[in-house]
Amino acid sequence: MTNDILQFQKEATDAQLRLVPERSDVPEPEEIEKQFVNFMFLRANPAWRRLDSEAKRIYKGEFASVFESFRDDFLLFSYSLVGFDSNADLMLWRIGSSLDRVQEMTAKLYRTNLGSHLETVDNYLSITKRMMFVDTPSDDRQRVVAGTAKYHFFYPCSKHQDWFEMPLDQRDALIEENFMVGKRFPNIKIHLTHAFGFTDNEYLISFETDEPRDFLALAEELRQTPASKLTLRGMPVYTCRQRSLMECLDALG
Repeated sequence: MTNDILQFQKEATDAQLRLVPERSDVPEPEEIEKQFVNFMFLRANPAWRRLDSEAKRIYKGEFASVFESFRDDFLLFSYSLVGFDSNADLMLWRIGSSLDRVQEMTAKLYRTNLGSHLETVDNYLSITKRMMFVDTPSDDRQRVVAGTAKYHFFYPCSKHQDWFEMPLDQRDALIEENFMVGKRFPNIKIHLTHAFGFTDNEYLISFETDEPRDFLALAEELRQTPASKLTLRGMPVYTCRQRSLMECLDALG
């Protein structure tokens, strides 16, 4: 898996961002294969909870077997939203190189008995690009470092038209300002993937952390930045808790 998910992990020196310096002795980087990223939010319908325990056990096992059969195709992570959200109960995070396999996996999950009791609340597709900022010239871009924290806060992001009418250097400066805010929260990993073309959203942004309080503090600070003021409001924000798939399915009731 390639490490194209944008992770805001630069070093700051004297309050200035240190970009990777130009070096004449460094060979041309190899082309990095872009990865497709999918966030799928699901909800169990009322009929599921009326099933007897034995049927649920069999159906959950069938669903988990199909899910695990795609481990060679994707980085797979499962999250429970039970108790956190009234719209969704389960989120599946998939990172892979084939859109066809995303569709094939989804179809097979739907064809299971449990799949017939699940409704799709939201389904977001995006693509990774090269990291904008890296720690050192030797930073490893060949591995996606994801799914390492308990909590995952997800939201799609769209910008006002004013954003796109700004010169590129001004946009870059605003992004750097946001980064400096995030730098004050080293225990939060920020991922950004590009969704324009797949949906009306420009980006999909998510935050991984073991401490939700820190995310709330970061969100409050980011809300005050000029770049955030150019972000459209009213889009869904999901709070997700990473658990094994079977734990997520057991939480469905």
